[in-house]
Amino acid sequence: MKIKNRWNLFLFWILFLILEEGIFSCFVFGSLRLSFVYTAFFSICFAAIFYLLSNLGNKTLNHVMTYVLLVFFTIFYLAQFVYNQVYFSVISVYSMLHGGGQILQFMGQIIDVIVRNWYVIALFILPLIIFIILDICHFFDFRKVSWKAKLSVLAGSVFFHLLLVGSFFLIPDTTIYSNKRLYFDTHAPLLTADHMGLLTMMRLDIQRSIFGMEEKELTLEEPEEEVDLPIEKEEEYNILEIDFDSLIQSESDKTIQEMHEYFSKQTPSKKNEYTGMFEGKNLVVFVAEAFSQLAIDKELTPTLYRLYEEGFQFTNFYTPLFPVSTADGEYITDTSLIPKEGVWSLAHLTGHYMPYSYANVFEKLGYTSQAYHNNTATYYKRNSYIEAMGYDSFKACGKGLDIHCRIWPQSDLEMIEKTVEDYIHDDHFIAYYMTVSGHLEYSRYGNQMVSKNWSMVKDLPYSDKAKSYLSCNIELDRAIAKLIEELEKNGKLEDTVIAISGDHYPYGLTLDEINELSTYERDENFEIHHMPFLLWNSEMEEAVKVDKYASSLDVLPTILNLFGVEFDSRLLMGRDILSDSDGLVIFSNRSFITDKGKYNAITKKMEKFSEDVDQDYINQISTIIYNKYKYSKLILEKDYYRKVFPED
Repeated sequence: MKIKNRWNLFLFWILFLILEEGIFSCFVFGSLRLSFVYTAFFSICFAAIFYLLSNLGNKTLNHVMTYVLLVFFTIFYLAQFVYNQVYFSVISVYSMLHGGGQILQFMGQIIDVIVRNWYVIALFILPLIIFIILDICHFFDFRKVSWKAKLSVLAGSVFFHLLLVGSFFLIPDTTIYSNKRLYFDTHAPLLTADHMGLLTMMRLDIQRSIFGMEEKELTLEEPEEEVDLPIEKEEEYNILEIDFDSLIQSESDKTIQEMHEYFSKQTPSKKNEYTGMFEGKNLVVFVAEAFSQLAIDKELTPTLYRLYEEGFQFTNFYTPLFPVSTADGEYITDTSLIPKEGVWSLAHLTGHYMPYSYANVFEKLGYTSQAYHNNTATYYKRNSYIEAMGYDSFKACGKGLDIHCRIWPQSDLEMIEKTVEDYIHDDHFIAYYMTVSGHLEYSRYGNQMVSKNWSMVKDLPYSDKAKSYLSCNIELDRAIAKLIEELEKNGKLEDTVIAISGDHYPYGLTLDEINELSTYERDENFEIHHMPFLLWNSEMEEAVKVDKYASSLDVLPTILNLFGVEFDSRLLMGRDILSDSDGLVIFSNRSFITDKGKYNAITKKMEKFSEDVDQDYINQISTIIYNKYKYSKLILEKDYYRKVFPED
């Protein structure tokens, strides 16, 4: 009986991990699919390791260590679930080490998620409660087992793990994100967690954080775009005369050579009837916190409504949420690159050369460039990021911005009032704003923007949180109205373009609360990310409606084309929305939308818009996405643009 009791603890570890992984899969991925078999088998390997870790000392120490490990992993699964409910992703090692203090600032939102999902939280805690009950009943023996037994468990675990990994080579799988590719070649944390479990994902993330990882090239071919004219005719394409052949021959770094080859083969976007439409005008860019179509209302936010009604109307524009929320949303919009998974890409740009940042582009044209943020200057290391992007100056709370910084959230209107004089008298200028008034938590208590504007929404037929969200965006509307007023007063309105897009959807609202304000029923996979991109100039004679599927990745090349800037569109991951390039929306879990349908990479299901969609098409688009992830990451890691433009 004693020998049996000793192994009961090992068996419980297996049960504990399979239950925790199963609960996570059910409530994050929607069901236990066939792929969960691998998750369960990998859980057995981890169970062996944790059992051995809890059996290194005497009976008392082993007893305590078992509790410590079980509590730790219960909290681990709980934290990953709560994080996923907000960000649709999983926590990376980097974010755990660098972002803990910042996460605590949104404790109200975390508590809200926990309260709304209390039954799921209870399920995660249940295995720990079962252990406590069984322990009270003396079901487990915590005495140290022999080294021979330990070696047997360890050897069995390693052997079993090798069998699992070996099966990746034996079971044919031609999909882009097969287990083999995810395990060896592709860093896609959420898909890895779905295919092989959260613990396997975390182990791979730790391994890659320490030793790095080089993603392998895919053998599948990307679909060729039809090009009617030779791309050598520069006047028809957004392309520069880059001698990639010489760059390849003179480069000793094989990865850089591969990058040169990749970009040289990309099809550039064509110039079009809108190319140069805004040439010579000033530009004011807003990346607006949690800005959504929900916030555009004729009565409540008349200025935002005016910009949408009179400017470009991108009806199928999306702002997908990526794991580092605002930081990733800002990075995508500003750079037309996909963030590197597991890090803060903003912070990693320090010292890099970014030739297509607004500041660097317009500086060559004689523009001044100013950047502003009405929250902490160092948050997400934004001060280093703005410096890398080449702006003449950067003002934020703690860095020269004279506003009421101690309130939360800070006022967008006040930021405009205190900064517009910095640039409005310049002959040519670009001003960049990262706003914060639209930030959660959406409550009458603790949110100063809600309190300030509550009287305008209090009688609306919505929940308090939905009304609070509108209140926050009334402040953004007033800020834009003030900007327009100052531009007009100084004779600069006709010569200034205003661009506004969001950083992510308002995740401080539940899906039900979002649908209160939405004109149609949104889902949590795709339509929750359906957002606006406002692009307006007072001289536009009529609105321009654009139905192409596009995303925040396309903002930069679209603006560059409108201003007639000479740039090489092959070097950006987005495309000019106004060109004839195919529309593509890429989500953080590698799902996508094209004019042919919506593909969910987790469920592997395609909602077809047309009948000419098969697995080959899905693989082709997935290959494009894979490569955009890969080469975006390498651009960041290798400071690639400096290799292409060494003289700049």
